[in-house]
This record gives sequence, C-alpha cells and structure tokens, in this order.
Amino acid sequence: MGKINSSEGELTGREFMISRQFNVSQKLVVKLSQHSTKLANIYLKERNKKMPDKKNEIVISRIFDAPRELVWKAWTEPEHCKKWWGPNNFTTPYCEIDLRVGGKYLNCMRSREGQDFWSTGVYREIIPLEKIVCTDSFSDEKGNVVHASHYGMPGDDWPLEMLVTITFEEVNGKTKMILRHEGLPSGDISEQTNVSWNESFNKLANILK
Repeated sequence: MGKINSSEGELTGREFMISRQFNVSQKLVVKLSQHSTKLANIYLKERNKKMPDKKNEIVISRIFDAPRELVWKAWTEPEHCKKWWGPNNFTTPYCEIDLRVGGKYLNCMRSREGQDFWSTGVYREIIPLEKIVCTDSFSDEKGNVVHASHYGMPGDDWPLEMLVTITFEEVNGKTKMILRHEGLPSGDISEQTNVSWNESFNKLANILK
C-alpha cells in the first residue's frame, strides 16, 4: 500500500485507515507504528540468537554391531549412558534422564584433571527405537542453562541452545545410527565437536561388543 500525504505528514495507507477508523491523531498512529516495528525487530533479533543455525551442523553416521534395542538403551538409560558419554580421557559421573517429550536430561562430563562440564536439554520428539530430538545446552550442576564461556570455551558466537537429532535403523541385525548436531559455531569448534562425538561413539562401540 502506497504513501498518503496529509496535513500531519506522510502516512502509509494502513496508518491513514487506522487513523480515520478510530478517530486517532495521525501523528500518534505513525509513532505507534514505528514503535511496533522497533519491537518486532528486537524480537526477531533475540529469537535468531536462540535458534540453531542449520548451516553450522555436523552429521555423523555409524554402524554398531548390536541390536537396535541395545543401542537405544545406551542413549536412554543413565547407567548405560554413563559408560560411554564423553570423549577420550573424560568420564561421566552423573547422568539423569527424563525420557518424555518435555522431559529433561542432565549430564556431567569430568576431565582427567577433574574439571566438570555439565550439560542439559529438553526432549522435543521421541519415537521409541527410531528417533530422539532434544536441545543441547551448557549448564551448571543444577541444570540451569549457562553460556559456553562459563566453562572457558572460546568464541562469542555460541548459542545458548543447540539441537541434536539421533535416528536408529536396524540393518541386518546391526544398528545404523545417524547424529545431527545443529547450531554449533563454525570453524575449529565444529571440527573439535565432531572429533569428540566420534571418540564417544568409539567407546559406545566397545561397550556394545
């Protein structure tokens, strides 16, 4: 809709119609319209900060020589998850899983030097034995989301929330698992995360034997 010249300045057609319909000062309509646009821009900017960027993602496919039920348990039962979660030289002394849509998980990875790294997330989709979709965030020991800088992670483009999708497919008695991790910072961080996941999956393959 084009511009309309009035005694109070230039208005859009929509602003002019609102002014006429509700008998409101045209200047006030313009001011409110500008304020609304600013709020919308602020909202979109903040929303985009929280949404994972699909351009920065890693995808890992692995075949495990184990039934799909067992691989599923490794992801969904704390005592199984603690045996493989984390890259080389890390252990997992704590793991809590509330396996339901809207439920949360809380994990602690401990380095060889004794530093703890907590992470949490919310389950968004669960198809038993087939698919898990959950958010992924750094957290404190109580499950409160924190920025990556809390643990000294480099880079200022870490989102507070990333997205992880895992699918499970039975293939001739084995299990094909595909992991997709979305929203990671680009560059070295994505490469290091890829290495960390694969080291974890090597551990998983060993305990599934």
